Amino acid sequence: MSVKKKASDWSVPEIRAAVDAYLKMLALELSGQKFVKTVENLALREAALPTRTEGSVEFRMQNISAVLMKMERNFIRGYKPARNVGSNVEEAIRAVLIEKGVKPGDPTAPTADEETLERRAAALEKLPLEDEPAGILKPKRASAQGTSFIRDPKVRAWVRKKAKGICEGCGQPAPFIKNDSPYLEVHHVKHLANKGSDRTSNAVALCPNCHRRCHHSNDSEEFTESLYQTVKRLKRE
Repeated sequence: MSVKKKASDWSVPEIRAAVDAYLKMLALELSGQKFVKTVENLALREAALPTRTEGSVEFRMQNISAVLMKMERNFIRGYKPARNVGSNVEEAIRAVLIEKGVKPGDPTAPTADEETLERRAAALEKLPLEDEPAGILKPKRASAQGTSFIRDPKVRAWVRKKAKGICEGCGQPAPFIKNDSPYLEVHHVKHLANKGSDRTSNAVALCPNCHRRCHHSNDSEEFTESLYQTVKRLKRE
């Protein structure tokens, strides 16, 4: 006899079961192990959530990702955070996560994840400009084999805010607006891969064209040299 599926609000035990399954998958992902979302979805519905549909469970997992993102914690990349999470659902998920030992993270903490770095920097950019951040003198790679470096979102936010929407390379306004702010990219003049620091004295806010020019143009060295002449806070490393 088939179980009738329902579309009513989720109970706390149902949310707890979904969070348990989510955290198990997250632990696997963070340890480099693989899992199959559809298999985990089916197992959850066959056990703790027999009245929920595949789509309903998938959406609840996206809700959990959204809450974890707001809490500044790691979330499963395969479950894109839902854009809109009802306040009651968010409150219930957050309560269960805290019950499971997941505490809110630091929204200013350095990170090697570009998406997290940008989200944190964009939020900091909207706050009053305070003291110049110290940054990171010797940024570490995220892993021995990785190409990403741990960077300070406060440095990215401070450099862009100081630029006031003007590219520090060509002197032109940012080409467009993103998330209510002029779009400029932060470039490390001495590349992190060459043991450059993640400090304001080694970072400039550039339009996409100037940023690519630093990396790919025939005159990249000359252009980089011009940055040292025009951006007074820069220091050779």
